[in-house]
Amino acid sequence: MAPDPWLSMYDSTCHIAQEIAEKIQERNRCQRNGENSSKLNVTIRSLLQNLKVKIDQLKDLLLRAISTRQITQLEGDRRQNLVDDLLTRQRQLQASYKNDGTEPDVIRSSLMTGGVKRDVTNPWLLEETEETSGLGFGEIRQQQQRIIQEQDAGLDALSSVLSRQKQMGQEIGNELEEQNEIIDDLTNLVANTDDKLRSQTRHVKMVDKKSTSCGMLVVIVLLLIAIAVVAVWPTH
Repeated sequence: MAPDPWLSMYDSTCHIAQEIAEKIQERNRCQRNGENSSKLNVTIRSLLQNLKVKIDQLKDLLLRAISTRQITQLEGDRRQNLVDDLLTRQRQLQASYKNDGTEPDVIRSSLMTGGVKRDVTNPWLLEETEETSGLGFGEIRQQQQRIIQEQDAGLDALSSVLSRQKQMGQEIGNELEEQNEIIDDLTNLVANTDDKLRSQTRHVKMVDKKSTSCGMLVVIVLLLIAIAVVAVWPTH
């Protein structure tokens, strides 16, 4: 399965952000040691511009994917949160770059906890913990990538459950439609049978009336024959 272009671009953008943070730390060390940091400043400015371009591309691709329904709404919200976190990280890096006298530890804390004076979450860590205090940027990034992969696996499992529930709902709907059709057929059959029964009842009544009329006619004829016989019978 080919990798998602958006996720690939997101990974490369995160790598640029990490590289900028490392360059800022390196520049600050040079300044504290009295070394020339002009080349590092040029590199940092270029990387910051590249980071801005990448984030803009991520926003455009995400908007297009959501509008064309290439991804689910849940995945769209998750990716929007990642973009928002990158924007926060970009602002922090820009502020750290302009603040030449910031200590490396302060920069590290700012990048991980969402800023020294701002309560903003970071896309990798909520706060600096004992588990990450001794790790480098690359190791932290790998750790957070594992967390993201676990989250992706959880989202895939949730998507699978929702898909099965949707399929079950469709099957139940189809079965209900079939049952409704059977009920309609039974209703029509009962209506037709009732019509036939009424017709047969009327027919029986007509036959009964005809039978009664014929019986009376036979009796009258017999009486007339008897009268005629008596009339012509010789008397002694």
